[in-house]
Amino acid sequence: MFGATTFADDLRPLAVEALDRVVAEKSELAELWDETPSGPQWRQSISRLRAVLAPESDPQEEALFDL
Repeated sequence: MFGATTFADDLRPLAVEALDRVVAEKSELAELWDETPSGPQWRQSISRLRAVLAPESDPQEEALFDL
């Protein structure tokens, strides 16, 4: 569909912050989506996108830099 996509490292935190805001408890957008049958699917899509932008670090990889 889109092929391999790269994201600028300096834009990732901003994108993650934006995603966190749209799914926040006080988000009107999230509230509107939650009122639809597609709400859970929307939230799952946001979670997948967030995982691409800010993948969980590998504990072993993190340990290498704590020396």
